[in-house]
Amino acid sequence: MSINSDSPPAKPQEPTPPFSHLVTIEPLGLLYGSAGRFLSPENLVGRSGSSFPPSAATLSGIFAAKLGDKNIRNLQLAGPFWGKVDELPDFYVPTPLNCLIEKGKSQIKHKLSWDAVEKQWLPNVNEKFEKGGWVKVHDWQKEDWEISTKVPWKSVSHLHPRLEENQRRVQVEKNRDKGSLFLENGVQLDPDYCLVYLSNTKLDSGWYRFGGEGHLVNIECKPISAELKDLLSKPVGEAFALITPAVWGSNRHSYREPMVQKNQEKNSEWVLAWQREALLTERPSSFRYRLGNPKKEGSEEKQNSKEKLLSRGRYAVPAGTVYVLKEPLRNWQSWPEEWFPKEGYYSFKRWGCGLSLPLESALVQESNQQTANTSEISLGDN
Repeated sequence: MSINSDSPPAKPQEPTPPFSHLVTIEPLGLLYGSAGRFLSPENLVGRSGSSFPPSAATLSGIFAAKLGDKNIRNLQLAGPFWGKVDELPDFYVPTPLNCLIEKGKSQIKHKLSWDAVEKQWLPNVNEKFEKGGWVKVHDWQKEDWEISTKVPWKSVSHLHPRLEENQRRVQVEKNRDKGSLFLENGVQLDPDYCLVYLSNTKLDSGWYRFGGEGHLVNIECKPISAELKDLLSKPVGEAFALITPAVWGSNRHSYREPMVQKNQEKNSEWVLAWQREALLTERPSSFRYRLGNPKKEGSEEKQNSKEKLLSRGRYAVPAGTVYVLKEPLRNWQSWPEEWFPKEGYYSFKRWGCGLSLPLESALVQESNQQTANTSEISLGDN
């Protein structure tokens, strides 16, 4: 992921504007995929883990390159999501983990709800369910959801020549043990679909280079629907679900919820920003990106470079995670900047960290008195 900005933004004089546009991305061929190991006689079929869809931090680099640092000081993005081109501005977001999808089908069989009196999740189930799932954002406030358990992309591995470090030219093989080819994990997106991100800043439509390999994509920017604008402005209340991954904690440590310092002292103790009642989550995902220019060799001076520095690795609470708190919260846009870690001059809120929507179904109704399981469960090992 590349963020082409190295200068500190000025402190905003007013609150960051809310999301106002959908940014849709349609690839012109293969899209971003992580590189596999270099090929050698002993390693002919190696493949590293892929990262797809790209996070909002990747899209941030396009805004910086196109609009300049001064014009994106209040930039805010969120994603990734995806949608069918002819169904926009409706699109798909991750299904909350309290929605248990029947194995082999696209239907919700159970909805887990938290009983604040018994301190338990209802109902108690002991079955195998589909992992993951996506729901249309315009269905979020409806009773019945149309669930998609399949994604409109697939991995396509192909050989790629190793290039010179400082120029796009095939490197002459010097080390036969390492080899001159590597396996690139490209991604092919169904032409009827597109990737979707939220933005509070308009970007001109056109062709751009996107992702680590600089593949060409067609980007369009259009206003969000009134229905989505209304949903994003609603308080999340006591129960809500993440629709984007969330990096919580201090600048060096990752936690399952926001952490703040007790006071302004440098070494002040870190404490929880909210009081959690219950949690539904799965295994955390890794989160890294590129930010800032490297220093010149043998000097403290920084040089302007297309290859940005790789950030510190963090762990993110996955999208779909459901929180139940003791006290209700306002809408995500109103959450304090202090709840989000910073990297350099930028808050993770800039990239839509932990974007959340209200989830009333996560709270048990008074009439529901079924037996339940424990107060914190994981759905990651089904």
